[in-house]
Amino acid sequence: MTDTTNSPGADGGDALVTAFNAVGADYLFCSSGSEWAPVWESLARRHRDGLPCPEYLDLTHETVAVGMATGYGLLKRRPQGVLLHAAPGLLQGSMAVHGALLAGVPMVVSSSESTTYGDGPGQDPGGQWYRNLSIVGGPHGVAQPFTKWATEAASVHTLPTMITRAAELAWRAPAGPSYLNIPLEILLEEWDGREARPIVAPGSTHSSPEEVDPVAQMIRKAVNPVIVTETAGREAGGFEALVAFAEAWNIPVVEPDSAVCGNFPRTHPLHAGSDIGPWMDEADLILLVNCRAPFYPPSRRPSQAKVVVIDEVPQRPHVVYQVLFADRYLEGNVANTLRQLAKRAKDLDEVALGERRAAQETRFAAEQAAIAAAEARAAEAEGVDPVFVAASLRKLLDGTDGVVVDETITHSRVVKRHVRTSAPDSYFYVQGGLGQGIAVALGVKLAAPERPVVLTVGDGAFTYNPVIPSYDASKAYELPLLIVVFNNRVYKSMNLNHRRFYPEGAAAETGEWLGTDLRRLPRLASFAEPFGMHTETVDTRDALGPALERAFKAVAEGTTAVVDVLVTR
Repeated sequence: MTDTTNSPGADGGDALVTAFNAVGADYLFCSSGSEWAPVWESLARRHRDGLPCPEYLDLTHETVAVGMATGYGLLKRRPQGVLLHAAPGLLQGSMAVHGALLAGVPMVVSSSESTTYGDGPGQDPGGQWYRNLSIVGGPHGVAQPFTKWATEAASVHTLPTMITRAAELAWRAPAGPSYLNIPLEILLEEWDGREARPIVAPGSTHSSPEEVDPVAQMIRKAVNPVIVTETAGREAGGFEALVAFAEAWNIPVVEPDSAVCGNFPRTHPLHAGSDIGPWMDEADLILLVNCRAPFYPPSRRPSQAKVVVIDEVPQRPHVVYQVLFADRYLEGNVANTLRQLAKRAKDLDEVALGERRAAQETRFAAEQAAIAAAEARAAEAEGVDPVFVAASLRKLLDGTDGVVVDETITHSRVVKRHVRTSAPDSYFYVQGGLGQGIAVALGVKLAAPERPVVLTVGDGAFTYNPVIPSYDASKAYELPLLIVVFNNRVYKSMNLNHRRFYPEGAAAETGEWLGTDLRRLPRLASFAEPFGMHTETVDTRDALGPALERAFKAVAEGTTAVVDVLVTR
């Protein structure tokens, strides 16, 4: 929507709200700060007068505000507004902003500081800015390393256009957060109501036929090609386009452990698991589809395969060190490129195709047998094995169109392998530092209120989350989640590294494993009880299924449910 006039008394708060309304933001995710009074007044006026504006979410922690914007953006793929408090609020939310950068989610993050410190004309901004909130160089200098673009708005008259520019930059590939420092004095300054321009979706870039044809010939000649992808499913239409491409050429698809979302149905016969290792020597063509870091260590070069990189922005500017070993790039909209390649799958060598199909059928059958065997062992093991939890979740979610948000570490492979999501936008792995999972899941639920949303989280990651502010947001905005805690009472990944680095060290000799013990924590589900949420603690296999069903029913009835599962490893 475009605003060209404003009522008398309009100020920078109106300019901000008008601009976010124009760019199409559905929400302003705000962790309150004293600078946002002009925005609150503008919203109150608009609500009173029936004028359009983004919906405002009043959140009580910066990680919750940014994390919810991330979860919402994972599904909606359009920039939203995030308002934090000064430099301290930006610093508090910075881990989640960095996570949004890694996840490729567009958003415009803003915070504010004073520029006059009470010595200028107009309203007094308050002494807090002079005493302890302002930071040398301004918060935009702080934000620069973990955003796509960061600057300061210098005038109320350019503020709407600056917000438009920030949103446009955030939306363009590679999508991610931009940051705008808006001094409080500008928010309080009188605004002339000049037009705030709407933005439109980015135009798409396409690889030309002259670029696509040679790659199609490489695929045609390949005996043992493989597709490796991390984020094809993040792009609009990317999941479906990858399925069509893989099926047209009959090429197996590997989703490595670094995959950050669901890219290909894990139930599909062409799904080749998560281990790229066997292909490093066997493949003669590796197609990296939206795959930022396929090889580890980075110097591990395929022994004979040619490497084709299919990615709109293959060289990610926010990745510090990146090695792709590319022989050819197809740079342009990924879904379009895949569709172009699929159309070229004609008059194929049926003998070679049959051999490739038979080999993949053998691999797929072996993987299904291994999954079944692991689940059979888990069903007979003492206590509650993590595999049993993941398999139980798969059965619980079957046919529900559910979404899984995963913030486990040592159990992440188990979750991916045994929950086995198979639809677009049905699995997301939380990016960056731990402690965002509940907020990201809440944002996903906000974007898809009709779909059940499950957060799988380790006990260590759970304790990093701002649990109370997250539960407050869940209840205040009626966003029920099923939270399943894989609770092994230890920071397992840290303990494993200690053992790996010092297998015969002092800790191994004495049993003094520091930095890992979580047994002292109280019952994790209990934190949800003051909010009237459904809670369960499970320590036996027989109790797990009924507990999950009761929790799932509670979520369907509108309340968040927390199932704390005491797993054996």
